[in-house]
Amino acid sequence: MWFDLQIGDIVRLRKPHACGSTEWEVVRVGADIGLRCLGCGRRILLPRDKFRRRAKAYVRRATPHVRSEPA
Repeated sequence: MWFDLQIGDIVRLRKPHACGSTEWEVVRVGADIGLRCLGCGRRILLPRDKFRRRAKAYVRRATPHVRSEPA
């Protein structure tokens, strides 16, 4: 599954975390994907290839930040 990730996105992974939650917030995007569990707050880093295998769906997309140009 291909994901165009942004910080603030909420994603659902295939297997539940130990706390029972399957929803995670994206907190870092780079070579590794940083995730924060929405159930207990635990933070993890996953390599992109592992993230692609474990990801199931978007729950909510982050709102895009629009920069306003000074007048």
